[in-house]
Amino acid sequence: MSNIDLFSHGFITPALAYVMSVLGSLIGLLMAGRARSVAGMSRLWWLAGAAFAVGGTGVWVMHFVGMLGVRVEGTPIRYDVALTVLSALVAIVAAGGGLACAFLGGGRGGALAAGGLLAGLGVAGAQHIGMKAMTMSAEVSANPVFLAVSVLVAVAAAFVVLRSARRARGPVPVIGSALVTGLLLNGMHYAGMLALSVRPVEPQAALAGAQAVDFLLPLMVGVGLLTIALLLAVFLSPSSHELREEAELEAMIASRRARNADWMS
Repeated sequence: MSNIDLFSHGFITPALAYVMSVLGSLIGLLMAGRARSVAGMSRLWWLAGAAFAVGGTGVWVMHFVGMLGVRVEGTPIRYDVALTVLSALVAIVAAGGGLACAFLGGGRGGALAAGGLLAGLGVAGAQHIGMKAMTMSAEVSANPVFLAVSVLVAVAAAFVVLRSARRARGPVPVIGSALVTGLLLNGMHYAGMLALSVRPVEPQAALAGAQAVDFLLPLMVGVGLLTIALLLAVFLSPSSHELREEAELEAMIASRRARNADWMS
């Protein structure tokens, strides 16, 4: 049985994968912080942006950056386009569902646990769909123990993100949470990949699908640009402190107007 080489480019790809997972998690936490300070549709938009950052960049881009370092001796690797896109959608929706549970539940322990389980299972599912997207002239088998470990680590990563999204305040806790989440997400990825073993076989036909550099890199560039746009939205929007001050000022003005109206009457 031939094993997959996960580090064909050395540690460049895992290092880049970690950077992307930390970046996505950090932006998602910053956007969740904005969501705590607003209500209504504004909160939903911030949560949607956080879901895209965590699921799209922190999970999906991280996974496929890591996949750029994967090689299997004796067979090329192609990627099924539809499954690859589906894995991205599942990761984003899973992150959004977990954030919705955490915020609609008011940050209570049960809501956080439910959100962490939902998001973790969804993110692990996205990881496994991404692995299923690999097309090779090989027989593939999986170690169920490593697969189970990857799922457990995904749930742990989701819980860290959701707890921090509800409670982390200040740069040190937010950055620390992003660093820990990045480690967990990469642990999920490599535990899942270590579960796979392949045995190359004689190809029966040309492999269908796209090469990583032809298909995945353009998508990752697109996701990266949208991530930068989200980061700009965070820095150009009012901070949580400014939003609270604005709300307090509006409340004070409304109170004075009410007292003046009572005095005039």
